[in-house]
Amino acid sequence: MNATAKVVLVSAIASGQGKTTTTAALARKLVGLGKTVRIFKTGPDFIDPMMLERACGSAVHSLDLWMVGQAASEAMLAQAAQQADVILIEGVMGLYDGNPSSADLARAFGVPVLAVLDASAMAQTVGALAMGLRDFGPVHLAGVIANRIASDGHAAMVAAAMRDIPLIGSLRRQTEALPERHLGLVLPQEVERIESILDALAAELDLDMDAWDALPATIFAVHETPSVKPALTGKNIAIARDAAFAFLYPANLDCLRALGAELLFFSPLANQSIPANADALYLPGGYPELHAQKLAQASTWLASVRAAHAADMPILAECGGMMAICEGLVDQQEQHWPMAGLLPGQVVMQKRLAALGAQAWQSDDGEMHGHTFHYSRFDTSLAASMHTVKQATGQAGEAIYQCGNLHASYFHAYFASNPVATARLFLRKAY
Repeated sequence: MNATAKVVLVSAIASGQGKTTTTAALARKLVGLGKTVRIFKTGPDFIDPMMLERACGSAVHSLDLWMVGQAASEAMLAQAAQQADVILIEGVMGLYDGNPSSADLARAFGVPVLAVLDASAMAQTVGALAMGLRDFGPVHLAGVIANRIASDGHAAMVAAAMRDIPLIGSLRRQTEALPERHLGLVLPQEVERIESILDALAAELDLDMDAWDALPATIFAVHETPSVKPALTGKNIAIARDAAFAFLYPANLDCLRALGAELLFFSPLANQSIPANADALYLPGGYPELHAQKLAQASTWLASVRAAHAADMPILAECGGMMAICEGLVDQQEQHWPMAGLLPGQVVMQKRLAALGAQAWQSDDGEMHGHTFHYSRFDTSLAASMHTVKQATGQAGEAIYQCGNLHASYFHAYFASNPVATARLFLRKAY
């Protein structure tokens, strides 16, 4: 059985060209034209997918030849092709950056590339950049969307320089852009006018419908998805989810459900306690540093997590989740805030990037893939139980701290890369 959809990978020469803005604008425009649109994000990312979900109306999953795996990525594309008219895949960094790169992913699945090029400080040179992107790999470059166009005349100059590469669309300089902060875009739920901003971007996108309609469809073979042993059947997993704990792969939630777990969401920022019937706790990453005062004053939440740890409940705390359970957090204004105190030491925010990249957790059940991305350091006397391994170099990566059934690290795990190891993290062990 096969599934067919129009698929493009949206990439660029570098970060900052407007890939997310353009992908969101394109998705919103196509949805407005009555198309069913699914979006994927290349590589590890939490924030862009949340924004893109608002643009298209459905969850945005990661595709990555290493973290997710080629077979699993292809299965997700095939499933989406059964449901959608159009699939947009937003690339990461520049088209050829990383190993594997966005170009590697496009070639692996026979997907054409749509290049977003910032034309704000150039005109005809956009053509040279497009030809370079096409020929360096090479890749199947389906066309270009020129971003930050100043006028119709500017767009005409760019189009004339493209030679045999179609200018599929252009996007005017935005009067209101998607806001950003230190880890990327601001979370969409924090942007008051997010829906109107997305609608305006769609309206400002001048899309050549003839060129768009001429793009070929991609065919995917549909295979039966391997079943997962439901090792967490009967287990209730409490998951912190609010603006301070927002960095959750949708695939992680899907994996926990496939393992048989019931998911119980609660908000530490709303001073909610861990649900009374929880068997385990998952504290994902997010922005605790932006909400440190509120977390420090959330007495009900703090008492519940301390009680859970005292009862040796299985707890997985990732990045921001780990920051919230150490003794203290020093924010960007150098103010110190007491946290839950389950781990000795304090997290200190800093202006420079502390770590970024794909890593693997070597467990007794094999590798679990994931990544790290943070602007803080953890000053602690606690010895690491082990370290992750950097995918690029094989060197030691993030420390993993273990205190009884508590595991904490800056490492963000992609659960579906190893469901067996995932299940073991949420099952109580005797020590």
